[in-house]
Amino acid sequence: MVVAGLLAAGCGSNKGWQDYSAHCASPRSGVDPATGRSFPDQKGTVDDEKNFLKLWINDLYLWYNEVPSTNPADYKTPIDYFNVLKTPLKTPGGKPKDPPQFHFTYPTDVWEQLVQSGTTGGYGMTWAFQSRSPPRSVIIAYTQPNSPAANAGIARGAQLTHIDGVAVLDGDANALNAGLLPATIGETHSFGFIPLGSTTETTVNMTSAVVTETPVQNVKSIVTATGKVGYMTFNDHIQPAEKELVDAFAQLKADGVSDLILDLRYNGGGILNIASEIAYMVAGPGPTSGNGFETTVFNDKHKGTDPVIDRPITPVPFYSTALGYSATAGTPLPTLNLRKLFVLVSPGTCSASESIINGLRGVDVTVAAIGNTTCGKPYGFYPQDNCGTTYFAIEFKGVNQKGFGDYPDGFIPAGTGDTGLPGCAASDDFTHALGDPAEGQLAAALAYRANGACPSGSRRAVSIAAPQATVAKDFWRQNRWYR
Repeated sequence: MVVAGLLAAGCGSNKGWQDYSAHCASPRSGVDPATGRSFPDQKGTVDDEKNFLKLWINDLYLWYNEVPSTNPADYKTPIDYFNVLKTPLKTPGGKPKDPPQFHFTYPTDVWEQLVQSGTTGGYGMTWAFQSRSPPRSVIIAYTQPNSPAANAGIARGAQLTHIDGVAVLDGDANALNAGLLPATIGETHSFGFIPLGSTTETTVNMTSAVVTETPVQNVKSIVTATGKVGYMTFNDHIQPAEKELVDAFAQLKADGVSDLILDLRYNGGGILNIASEIAYMVAGPGPTSGNGFETTVFNDKHKGTDPVIDRPITPVPFYSTALGYSATAGTPLPTLNLRKLFVLVSPGTCSASESIINGLRGVDVTVAAIGNTTCGKPYGFYPQDNCGTTYFAIEFKGVNQKGFGDYPDGFIPAGTGDTGLPGCAASDDFTHALGDPAEGQLAAALAYRANGACPSGSRRAVSIAAPQATVAKDFWRQNRWYR
C-alpha cells in the first residue's frame, strides 16, 4: 500500500515536497506574526498543494509504507486529500493506529494563537461525556479561573441538562453543538445545570469569550501521617505552563513535600520539551544527569538524522534550566529529587503526558499510576505550515533512555508486562473537587502511598458519571510536538 502516483504536475520528476512548499492557490501576503518575516507564499495551484502533501507524507510520515494508494484528483481540497494520507492499520489492542486526533489540521493563525497564548474561544468549561448519543450524559470536569463559567459559579460536578431550551438527554444534536461550540466570540447561550449536591436545575446565560488557559491548578501540600504530599493538577503542555510549573515546584519544594501526586488525567499532551522539564523537576540531577529523556525514531528513510531540522538525532535531554517558553530562559529549575512519582491517569492522559511516565521509567524512577489505562500515543510530529494550513501527521516515535517506546495501547495502572505500572485502578470521582483528598483517584493514591495497597472500591462508579466518561478536548491538546 505504498503511496503512489503524483498529480500530472509532478509525474516522472525528481521533485521533493520542498519544491512544492508555499506554492499556494491563494498566497498569503504581509508579515507572519509568528516569525516576524514575510510569508514565503508564492502563486501556485491546488495541485501544487496536493503534491506537497503527497511527497511530504511519503518522505516523513512514520508509516509511509502503509498509506493506501490514492488519486489526488478524487479529493476537492488539500485538506480532504490530507485526511486520507494515513495508515488504516490497527494497534495490537485493536484501536486505530492513527486515529483522527493524531492526524489533523488547523488554520495556521489559529494554531499559533493557541500554542503561544493558551487562549481559546468559549466559556472555560471542560466537558466530560458519559454518552454522546441519546440518552446523553454530560458533566463539568473542570473550569478555567476567571472564565464565563467560573464567574457564573459553574464548577466541577455540575450536570448539564439543557442548552437554549434543548434537552441534553435526547435533544437535537445540532442545536446542542451550536451552544457547546460557539462559532464566534460574543455569542450568548442559555445553559441548564444541576449543581453538585443539588437536585434542582439552575439556568444561567453565558457569553462566549476569549478564555486564557490556566494549565497548572490546585497546587497544594497535603499533610499525612508520613509527611507532606504535594499535589497539582496539570492539564496542558502549552507555553504558559512553563512558568506555572516552575512556580508550583518551587512552592512544593519550599513546603518540604516528600512525595508528589501529579494529576494528568485530563492532560492530552503538548510541547515535549515541557514534559522533559517536568521530569527533571521531579527527579533532579541524580538519575537524569548524562541521560536522555526521549529520543526520536523516524521512519527507515531517516536513520540517524532528524529530517525536519536536518541535524543528527540526539536525545532530548532532561532540561535543567527553563527554555524560555514563559519562564525566564536559563533559570535553574527547582527540583524535588524524588525516586518515585505518583500520577493520576485516564484515557485522556496522552502523548507528552505519557512521555513523562516513560522518560522517568527510563532512568529508573518508579512511576505509580492511579486511574484507568492511558491513551497510548508514543508518537509525535513537527507541525508543518503550508499556505495557511498547519498539518499534523505522525513523524516519529519516542523512546526512553532504555530504548522503550512501545505503548500504543497505553500504560495500565496495576497492570503487568512492559506497559503495566504499579498502582491502582480507580474511577474519576466527579462528586469531589480536584485536589480534595477525598476525591476518588487522589484518595486512592494517598492510600496506596501509605500502605502499598489499593483501597477497596477504588474503581467505584459515580452516580452522575460512569467510569468510562471521556473528557472532550481539542485535537491540538491530545498530542506531543516539537517547537
